[in-house]
Amino acid sequence: MNIEHDSFPVRRRGRPCKHAADLGETRELLLRTGVELLTEQGFSATGIDQILRRVGVPKGSFYNYFKSKEAFGAELIERYRVYFLRKLERHLGNAALSPLARLQAFIADAQHGMQKFDFSRGCLAGNLGQEMGTLPETFRAQLNAVFADWQDRLARNFEVARAVGEIAENADCLRLAAFFWIGWEGAVMRAKLEKSVAPLEIFADGFFASVARR
Repeated sequence: MNIEHDSFPVRRRGRPCKHAADLGETRELLLRTGVELLTEQGFSATGIDQILRRVGVPKGSFYNYFKSKEAFGAELIERYRVYFLRKLERHLGNAALSPLARLQAFIADAQHGMQKFDFSRGCLAGNLGQEMGTLPETFRAQLNAVFADWQDRLARNFEVARAVGEIAENADCLRLAAFFWIGWEGAVMRAKLEKSVAPLEIFADGFFASVARR
């Protein structure tokens, strides 16, 4: 839908009124840049001024787009949740692969992504979880919900793996999924620290060896 300029009130004094599309584009760019920086350095280390400089938005304009840094952070978590779920479902929903092969494909994709950015980027949710003691308390429930959703989706994949005989018949799929994500976040942190895929490979090898049906 196009929005005509004459749908906005005429302002005779002060700064000219921005077109709504321009505001929306700038807001989107701030969110995209925020996600990039938070995957690199976390929330506490990311200053609003740093984001504004990268986007090219004048200092002091931030609150035209977001009520507060806390509100901005909440939107970044939601943005990352949506982005990551698309990636996760692309792999877990791949019916051409067996359930465990789908998870292996996700891991390979993650390894490639970390190498692509020279290990400068990790997991936004994991980064925020590590610094939860210094973050707004409202983030806790939001992050827990993100991890719980990943866990539930992976548990359903393990249920299929159990049904087709890839893992043991008595496997606790929900607990297995929790174990994977807890270990995976640690492996991502170490990979970023060491600038190497080795921690991801070591964790993946250990995980699949532990669930392989004997």
